[in-house]
Amino acid sequence: MEGHGVKKEEPDLWVDDPMHLKRWLTSIVAVPILAVFLYKAPASLFSAFIGLLAVISLGEYYRIVYKPIRPAVGLIIPLWGGFVGVLLLFTAYASAWHVIPELIIVNTLVTAFLSIPRFKIHTGVVDVVSKEIQGLIYIPLALATLILLRMEPNGVRWIFFLVTIVFAGDVGAFYAGRLFGRHKLSPAVSPGKTVEGAVGGLLTNVIVGYAFMRLFIPHLSVAGSLFFFIAVGVAGQVGDLFESEFKRVQQVKDSGAILPGHGGLLDRIDALLFAAPTAYLVKTYFLGGF
Repeated sequence: MEGHGVKKEEPDLWVDDPMHLKRWLTSIVAVPILAVFLYKAPASLFSAFIGLLAVISLGEYYRIVYKPIRPAVGLIIPLWGGFVGVLLLFTAYASAWHVIPELIIVNTLVTAFLSIPRFKIHTGVVDVVSKEIQGLIYIPLALATLILLRMEPNGVRWIFFLVTIVFAGDVGAFYAGRLFGRHKLSPAVSPGKTVEGAVGGLLTNVIVGYAFMRLFIPHLSVAGSLFFFIAVGVAGQVGDLFESEFKRVQQVKDSGAILPGHGGLLDRIDALLFAAPTAYLVKTYFLGGF
């Protein structure tokens, strides 16, 4: 009938994409719980929560990057990586950043030592060390900046500020891409993402971020706030694309299935892993003591 003047009916996002409905149902349940937790939890409990996120996300990361050489990797290297990741997060809580280089050096030596007996099983094990170090910097070290933000004056507000901007940008990019997307942003990395979606996400970052700033952190300058919104928004989108890179290399759709409609935990925090360090650096070096 399409060729006889009858307009083709547009697909209903809620009906034709059941994962979309699951995504919203999960968010409706999880977001209020997370908001209450962030508001009420002391710094120690917040840090423990970030540690749990890091360990789960590291597990998903290892599942992806070690997929071709899983028999050669074994369990001890990922377990060791999780242990060092928790130590990295503890350095943030204990304000002991000066020990991070030592931790990275010790981790490299131990991981290299553990990889040697596995070489006879699979020669690809030579990649284990680099991927394990990448994982530590990519996930727990990045998440440690959330703990640093939380420990500062008005830390709870800044955590809400950051999470709100990242979440709003993710939603804005999704719907702008669905409604207006025509030009591919980076088809080699993520065929579904569009330039229009990216611009819509950044606009949502600015609008929602400005509203939050005026309500809860009104002493920030408009120029400084605008720089903060855009820097965090761009970093979040880069983080999303970066995770897509190694998933595409290993031909993995989702990092896991822990969140219905969302995939794995790493799929949900990929933007935050780049946005959180960016927010901390911009706040520390450009916004001063606010």
